[in-house]
Amino acid sequence: MEQGEVLKRVIGILTQAGEWLHEPDGVPEDAAAEGPGVVMQLLNDVMPQVTIPGDASAEEISAILSEELGGRIMQLTTAFAIAFWELAEVHDSGRTDVTALDVLQELALRSETDS
Repeated sequence: MEQGEVLKRVIGILTQAGEWLHEPDGVPEDAAAEGPGVVMQLLNDVMPQVTIPGDASAEEISAILSEELGGRIMQLTTAFAIAFWELAEVHDSGRTDVTALDVLQELALRSETDS
């Protein structure tokens, strides 16, 4: 999965979380079922299937997992970090004319054109 697609999916997760936080009655009861599903789907889409030989040692398992998952974990971490810093910069600037949703929408649009 390309970095731009991962970023858009992260933005979707953050947008959904923001909507839940602003529900007048709090987080909806079905949010617990829906939220992890979105996150798990992202993980399933990003993370590769890893095959571990049955006779692998602990060191070999560690090396296999690091090699297979390291880049994908970095991809997810980068997407969340980009979204965090975009939001933090607007917050730190003291701007009140822009909402978090505005920032996330602009970031999603930019990721579309950068892809």
